[in-house]
Amino acid sequence: MKNERLLERFLRYVRIDTTAVPEAGRYPSSNGQLELGRLVADELRALGLTDVEQDAHGLVWGTLPGNTPAAVDAFALCAHFDTSPETTGRNVRPQVWANYDGRDLMLPGDPSRVLKVADNPELRRCVGRTIVTTDGTTLLGADDKAGLAAIVEALAYLTEHPELPRAPIRACFTCDEEIGYGVDYVDPKKLGAVCCYTLDGAGRDLIDVETFSADLAKVTVRGVNIHPSIGKGRMVNAVRGAAEFTARLPRDRLAPEATDGRDGFLHPYSVAGGVAETVLHLLLRDFDTAQLRVQEQLLRQTAVEVERLMPGLAIDVVVTEQYRNMAEGLPREPRAVAYAEQAHRNLGRTPRRAIIRGGTDGSRLTESGVPTPNLSTGEQNPHSPLEWCCLDDLAAAAEVIVELAQVWARGGS
Repeated sequence: MKNERLLERFLRYVRIDTTAVPEAGRYPSSNGQLELGRLVADELRALGLTDVEQDAHGLVWGTLPGNTPAAVDAFALCAHFDTSPETTGRNVRPQVWANYDGRDLMLPGDPSRVLKVADNPELRRCVGRTIVTTDGTTLLGADDKAGLAAIVEALAYLTEHPELPRAPIRACFTCDEEIGYGVDYVDPKKLGAVCCYTLDGAGRDLIDVETFSADLAKVTVRGVNIHPSIGKGRMVNAVRGAAEFTARLPRDRLAPEATDGRDGFLHPYSVAGGVAETVLHLLLRDFDTAQLRVQEQLLRQTAVEVERLMPGLAIDVVVTEQYRNMAEGLPREPRAVAYAEQAHRNLGRTPRRAIIRGGTDGSRLTESGVPTPNLSTGEQNPHSPLEWCCLDDLAAAAEVIVELAQVWARGGS
């Protein structure tokens, strides 16, 4: 693997602002995603991939044909162009720390931002290696431009080494994954693969085989607004009602700040409005899909309790499905995980199955009938000004893809 070229590719991608815009009301939600998509499509064409296109929705597709005498099943690779709106992705100035010396790193754009070894124990195994950070004023965008770079670099390597047997590979790059719309326009038939791998994971040598199941709740609290000077006995304050509703939700359980591992949570994350109407948005998450109904019932019961406490208040709870635990669909194609594990072992590594306290495009792809585990890319501290990535881990992700192409070509060996 050509690490210098891989680094250049990654740096090229992260400098393009592809921040997703939740309120945009269109797909993709930002023009930068189209700009990066055009760049990647041009790179795929230059590599000699077939069927390369940037479609009407901004998705980029391409095919690397197999080269085995007998036909073998195709698999797909997927990453997303957008970055999280939680931290700006405008004017990303990546910092390259070659031969990292193991010390805390003060980020030059904002000296108050310090990447501390105590808070990032993964840094200890990166001593002597190259790491890439932000300058402290933006996110880095390794989520998911590390996955994007790893896929394109692996495809480049495979085209440069036709002596390596490979299965057909379908590439699919999506938009707006960070705001829940990543695979809205991915047609499984067009994908044309027995399974897919998202490259959107932390660390190294992890194979994510479970995600949360997820729903979104919108709680609308309606009151009665009137001038406060004559409000006695007449005003019903929706802001106070929303505050009472939130205060009644569990804090010692079902809160993200109090849960980890396989615990689910119920997370109020936004509030907006006024006396007449206040709207809360909440995330419902659990590895056991049935528990989402329990969380929903808790919200509805809380609404009834607050309405009784504050006569005149009306609370409406609407819950919409987001995605489901990929573990429910992965068994439909057991080779997807088994072959990924074999690829790691062939490289002398020890793969570890893991769970994600979140979701990926793979959650919904799996639900649509395309089993899609998630693979590591080396990204760390996603969505944060303290985001960073180790070049060796990024290269390791590309190496897994190259080996995976050969495992599929050889039928699992």
